[in-house]
Amino acid sequence: MKFPGQRKHKHYFPVDQKHPLTNKISEDVVYKHPYIVGIDQILVDITARVGTEFIEDFALEKGMSQVIDNDKAEALYQALMANGLIEHQFAGGTVGNTLHNYSVLADDRSVLLGVMSENIQIGSYAYRYLCNTSSRVDLDHLQPVAGPVGRCFTLITEEGERTFAINAGLMNRLTEEFVDENLIKDASALVISAYLMRGSEEDTIAEATMKAVKYANEVGVPVVLTLGTKFFIEQDPQWWRDFINEHVTILAMNEEEGEALTGESETLIAADKALEWVDLVLCTAGPVGLYTAGYTDDQYKRETEHALLPTPIPEFNRYEFSRPMRKADCENPIKIYSHIAPYMGGPDEIKNTNGAGDGALSALLHDISANVFHAENVPDSSKHRQHALSYSSFSQICKYANRVSYEVLVQHSPRLSRGLPEREENLEESYWDR
Repeated sequence: MKFPGQRKHKHYFPVDQKHPLTNKISEDVVYKHPYIVGIDQILVDITARVGTEFIEDFALEKGMSQVIDNDKAEALYQALMANGLIEHQFAGGTVGNTLHNYSVLADDRSVLLGVMSENIQIGSYAYRYLCNTSSRVDLDHLQPVAGPVGRCFTLITEEGERTFAINAGLMNRLTEEFVDENLIKDASALVISAYLMRGSEEDTIAEATMKAVKYANEVGVPVVLTLGTKFFIEQDPQWWRDFINEHVTILAMNEEEGEALTGESETLIAADKALEWVDLVLCTAGPVGLYTAGYTDDQYKRETEHALLPTPIPEFNRYEFSRPMRKADCENPIKIYSHIAPYMGGPDEIKNTNGAGDGALSALLHDISANVFHAENVPDSSKHRQHALSYSSFSQICKYANRVSYEVLVQHSPRLSRGLPEREENLEESYWDR
């Protein structure tokens, strides 16, 4: 387990442990390693450059997003392969992206639940999914299916027009039998997305997801929900409010999804509104940056050393150096908020916006699991006198999430190929660790 940021204080977990009498490194020390579990629709994003005639040959509406059946998807894929038109084949899926990035950042295990084609050919899209997923992501619990996983084709014509063709394949056929109760209950967090909860009558992934959520809720494992798209939420916002209020601990969203869920156009107010239902909110806001909002106990509040910001909530970031807690664990809960502008003002060239929010969430999950790791291995540390959700403060989480999002924006893939650079001035030690 790598720890986020740079820390030089006693709270940082030691890389070795010496015997108290001999002052020598103990060779029999075995650290307990936490893990997170995620459920996802397994899909591959396929990008190709084609001519207008190619679009017409497959009866696709140019410049539009459309759903295609399995036969057309397979014929389309084979034609792209035969003509050498494919530019990129990236593993996709919002939770899959998040787990991959988490494992790259933490250099530790995560577990992905979903379906995978049981017959995989070298060079195929299913093969690419496996190749583009960190070896730290445990894929042993995937459900084998006799058919394709999901495919999202992005077809770019000469003038730059993008046509999207989406085929679900069998990605929504995860069944309850492949949701292991002990796996969920021993996890540091369960990550799901809004995409999982609605589907056709023959889809079973929603039932499997609810079974996992039930297991997590029974033992207090944090359930982390990423909203995914505003169009999905605005169809029935009250259903989502009820679901979140009953089952979700941590909510990840962008400003559009926040407005669809809460009815509030101001991002900070939307995050504040969401605290009626959850304990912690991570909200990305494009060029504005990102926000965190949550709770801490009044006795543990820590005042910021940054400038106080004028917003609809006056001096909202006053206690941003506090660490997040579940509201139920606070004797006297108070709301805490933090904000950060885009890292370095944002990249000079944005190569990909898909996955920036997933990258931010992976940073938050890393900080949460680091806290669990430290608590399990150094339970007597003064760090854990406070029953916090995360290892770091609201402010530090913002910095870390912001930096990871930047790294995703400057590359084509939504998945990190490496960790962050070793020396990061922006990832200074948190106030708690000073």
